[in-house]
Amino acid sequence: MLRLSLLLLLLPYSTYSVLLGWVESPGYPMGYSPYASMNWSRCAPRGHTLSIRLIHLDLEETQNCENDAVKVFSNGSLVAVLCGKKEYKELQKTVNPPLLSSPGGCLTLLFHSDYSNTKRHTGFRGFYTVQDFDECQDDPNNECTQFCHNFIGGYHCSCRHGYYLAKNKHTCTVSCTEDLSGLKKGVISSPSWPGTYAENANCQYTLSVEEHLQLELHFSETFDVEQNNDSQCIDELTIETHPGTLGPFCGNKPPPSPLLTHSHHIQIRFMSDGFGSNKGFSLHFKTRGKVCRPVISNSIMTPQKPDYHRGQTVKVTCNVGYVANSGLLTQYETTCQSSGTWGPSYPCEIVDCGLPLIGDNSILQLVDSADQKTKYNDQIQFYCTSKYYKLEGNDTYTCNASGEWVSVDGKEGMPKCTEVCGMPEVDSSSSGRILGGKNAALGEIPWQLLIKEPKRGGATLINDQWAVTAAHVITGFEESTLKLFGGLVDGMSSSASVIYSEKIIIHPGYANNEEINFNNDIALIKFKSRVNLGPNLLPICLPESNRGLVENEQGTVSGWGATIENKRLKQSSRFLQYVHIPVMSLSSCRDTPTTSSNKKMIFTDNMFCAGETGKDSCPGDSGGPFVLPMLSSDEGPHYLIGIVSWGLPCKDRSYKGWYTKVENYIDWIQRTIEAEETQ
Repeated sequence: MLRLSLLLLLLPYSTYSVLLGWVESPGYPMGYSPYASMNWSRCAPRGHTLSIRLIHLDLEETQNCENDAVKVFSNGSLVAVLCGKKEYKELQKTVNPPLLSSPGGCLTLLFHSDYSNTKRHTGFRGFYTVQDFDECQDDPNNECTQFCHNFIGGYHCSCRHGYYLAKNKHTCTVSCTEDLSGLKKGVISSPSWPGTYAENANCQYTLSVEEHLQLELHFSETFDVEQNNDSQCIDELTIETHPGTLGPFCGNKPPPSPLLTHSHHIQIRFMSDGFGSNKGFSLHFKTRGKVCRPVISNSIMTPQKPDYHRGQTVKVTCNVGYVANSGLLTQYETTCQSSGTWGPSYPCEIVDCGLPLIGDNSILQLVDSADQKTKYNDQIQFYCTSKYYKLEGNDTYTCNASGEWVSVDGKEGMPKCTEVCGMPEVDSSSSGRILGGKNAALGEIPWQLLIKEPKRGGATLINDQWAVTAAHVITGFEESTLKLFGGLVDGMSSSASVIYSEKIIIHPGYANNEEINFNNDIALIKFKSRVNLGPNLLPICLPESNRGLVENEQGTVSGWGATIENKRLKQSSRFLQYVHIPVMSLSSCRDTPTTSSNKKMIFTDNMFCAGETGKDSCPGDSGGPFVLPMLSSDEGPHYLIGIVSWGLPCKDRSYKGWYTKVENYIDWIQRTIEAEETQ
């Protein structure tokens, strides 16, 4: 009590009213009432702690203090739950010690009572005080590396003689940063050499001489910089030069002497942690003339030397697969300059072939690489986008030393994906016929296209962007408005693929004299965009230019033209029809009919005829395909041999029609398509 009174006398009223006082339950000491409660909270200033010392505790005793209780929180965390009756000594020994806040923290006290008590309880009373927190003694994380001094509300650090406080005001270090620029010789050593070097050292020594000179370092044999058991540096010495950083160095083995820096300006850095008893290092420095080193990587210098003097010229030859000066050179001459550099100097960089140009419907995949590596000796692999295309050429290519992609067998040119042609996925097992025939199944003739306007006719898909038809079907029609329909057998289907024309190219030899002359009756149609190939839309194969025709060879002709069942022969079929007919003899083909104007139709070597009694193409089939082998044959693929061209009206002819012989136009077709693709 005397100590408390003395403290009260020493503190002004305005101060101790904040720093200390009593806290007690409602109604103390007469006893608290049912449903009583209180919420008390105080906070300590910075560098101080707040504590509560209970001197009296008399509350209802219940299991887990469920009824009447006082709870104490430190910075929101529960530190004590109290009830029952405890003597003063027990309070001092077990209850009061944890009732303490952290430095600058707060204490909160909550009290509540329930509705009934079997006897009167006086409650509790305690004394709270704020006292200085001794960081130097009680806080192991005060961060002072040497001396710690406590004062009311905080602490400060100090250092031994020869050290000074770093900017963080906690770490003691030594002054070991020195600029020695201009000196051509001298000595540098770790702090306190040859004694134990200082902890927390961060030394930087700067050396700078004339540009044509280089600095040469000689280390003493005694070298002792701390490292761990795995030979990794704990403390370290590094030397920063213009070509690069040397080190870090540590352990008991000094760097090689003399150490040529190849630089006229260097910085020597030494750093240590807060522990250890190692000696450090010592070196003396001097200068010598600069030399050039064979530093151009991925190359060979001729003649080969460990270093070169000013004025010496060498030939730099880049390694295979590397080039210099943005790919313009594989070798060049360079001269050693007084500054220790080469001039001219071009780094030898690895050849980059870049991504190759690939055609449509091809996909480029890099072999064994998650990244797109296109450098020397990297490989790429090609494959096509779907089963309706096949890869022509090798599938694997390598980037060579000349910056070109070459196939594994050394062949030139890139592969390309071409359409799988003449191979329908639907088997043809029935013998339909255009003149009185049956309907074709969907996908049975996937290359057949329908033209509805200006004339009803057919066309044949030869790749995913081109079709071929008879010239007389589309003569005089505006190419930009021509529409074709594919992937269908029902001419009125709403699910057909609509293909828009971009260009119509009629054979230059077509005379447009349909009354007597259908020579060169062939035209190409280019689409605005590539069609999506599928089981119902596939191209036909083009024949070899010298295939030839065999008499009585069976082929298949198809179209949406007139049928005998229509009764009115001018009415076209709604559904796609096809029929198998034989190729007729050359003499039979020359026997051409006479027109209504008494003129003889002209037969040329660009035509052939085919048909038999009751089987033939009719009006509306013009431009459609005649294919070999016939569809019911197990042989494949199928080739476009002819284009339905001309003949008498079906009611006037009993067995044959004339067809454009496609094999005579293979060169024209290929040249025309290639010319369009290169534009």
